[in-house]
Amino acid sequence: MTGPVRIKSTQPIDTPTPMPAQDPFLFAVYHKDEYPAGDAKMQAPRRGNGADFDSSAKYRMYHGDRFPGFPQHPHRGFETITCTIEGTIDHTDSLGCGGRYGSGDVQWMTAGKGIVHGENFPLLNQSGPNVNRFFQLWINLPAKSKMVEPNQLMHWAETVPRYTSPDAKTRATMWCGSLYGTSALPATKDSWAIDPANDVNIWHITLTPTAKFSLPRAAQGSNRSLYFIEGPSLTINEDRKLISKSVVTFENAWDGETLLENPSTDTAVEVLILQGKPIGEPVAQHGPFVMNTREEIVQAFTDYRRTQFGGWPWPEDAMIFPRTKGRFLQLKGVPEQQPPSGAKKDDNGDASTAEKGNEL
Repeated sequence: MTGPVRIKSTQPIDTPTPMPAQDPFLFAVYHKDEYPAGDAKMQAPRRGNGADFDSSAKYRMYHGDRFPGFPQHPHRGFETITCTIEGTIDHTDSLGCGGRYGSGDVQWMTAGKGIVHGENFPLLNQSGPNVNRFFQLWINLPAKSKMVEPNQLMHWAETVPRYTSPDAKTRATMWCGSLYGTSALPATKDSWAIDPANDVNIWHITLTPTAKFSLPRAAQGSNRSLYFIEGPSLTINEDRKLISKSVVTFENAWDGETLLENPSTDTAVEVLILQGKPIGEPVAQHGPFVMNTREEIVQAFTDYRRTQFGGWPWPEDAMIFPRTKGRFLQLKGVPEQQPPSGAKKDDNGDASTAEKGNEL
């Protein structure tokens, strides 16, 4: 039964630019690029210029020169969560860590007191298109955690839990939190999301044609945003009709359930739900640094100029691993890890092969 949850605001979104987000999230970006076949070096036929975010283009090079993506750049004071759907990402950082992941894998990276990393997209397929779809989310850190040691954690697709509704018409990938008894794998140890009391939830929900699905109540005091990213239309609480590429915020999402309906008879729709209790602290942000005061931002720039947050131990600003390399994670001082073999993701429950964690 639909509760009295009211919509606070709706607005169009223009992917792949940052979408509005509510505390504790800083922003969300939905990347969807239909890259062409790669050449022998896994490169695209054109170059980016740092302003290559045209939503009307089939694909974007972003800041990439030879390879699409984001060559080395610094962060401090928050976490990135990279939630992949399709495609491949090659990660390298100033800690000497590297990896290749995608196709459902999720990377948590705590920037903490400072890290430099690169995220680049190798075009592995030489004979056809290279589609890349993923969300990059920024979630804030409270003041007490902004200067923790950098850390990262990979959840392989084989272990990411999924929820399926009783009528099998709705499916949710559980990147964080819990939904009707299905719980996601844990966040990094210093994350705002690691404490269940903070009610941080990240769900990627697909509603098949004619599906109806009720979002449960949020915890009291939590913010909730809904990003309608794929599909022609979506109905909320039986009377509010949305067009694709919209973001919705709710007023008092703990007042009751929220009914989602896909009115299409032939096309699925996809939404992203971001939810959590606000940190409620001042936010000072300049580019890749997020702190509590302007003075701390100035200090971040000073520290980065002085230390380069450990320097860049890789031969290229935009590192790409060999084409023959599969998905892997290499943390400094830890043997190389690959996705678990034969692990099965159980719907409406934990992964059958428990992930023991791969933090630094």
